[in-house]
Amino acid sequence: MEAVRRVVRYIKGSAGQGLLLRRDCNMQLVGFCDSDWGACPLSRKSLTGYFVMLGGSPISWRTKKQTTVSRSSAEAEYRSLADATSELVWLRSFLAALGIFLDRPMRLFCDNQAALHIAHNPVFHERTKHIELDCHFVREKLEAGLLALSKISTKQQPADLLTKALGQDQFQFLKSKLGIIDLHAPTLGGVLTSSLLYSQLCFHSCIPIRRHSSYRCIPIRKRKS
Repeated sequence: MEAVRRVVRYIKGSAGQGLLLRRDCNMQLVGFCDSDWGACPLSRKSLTGYFVMLGGSPISWRTKKQTTVSRSSAEAEYRSLADATSELVWLRSFLAALGIFLDRPMRLFCDNQAALHIAHNPVFHERTKHIELDCHFVREKLEAGLLALSKISTKQQPADLLTKALGQDQFQFLKSKLGIIDLHAPTLGGVLTSSLLYSQLCFHSCIPIRRHSSYRCIPIRKRKS
């Protein structure tokens, strides 16, 4: 019951929060991936979590249990790296189908140095034979110039939101990196025009708008072509 109260309290306190999609953003795909090694207490399978952002706003995210048991944290991280790479490649092809072509490599951030070394190391050895397919897949995208891997500090890793239980301060800090804004915050002045609403803001179901000290929800609908 206490867990239910916590969830309801969080939902009530975040009713006006949503994702900000800016018109003036750079069209670049950036991914963040992480894993929680042996997270399942029953099967000891690890968790994979990743965020994909376009122009600084999340457009795809996922948490899932890995299909096999990883024998090391590096293996779990590398499987997460391969899943995030697959999602980035799919989104790149999806944008190309819409007529949006990206001229820069997709960036993928990982906080595990061992996984990054495996990705850049062309020599396989006994420690990496069991993840050889994932290695070939990621390295193929690296050599093609479609992907660029970078190291990120664990404290700066937003994918931790999907794989680990965090303290309140760390949770709020990482959430602030996802482009989430609060319409009820004083910094927004409490008023948003409909033109700004449809041009810059897009939320999951409806958007609370303050007008004359009252709130109403405006559903987002696609315009007919």
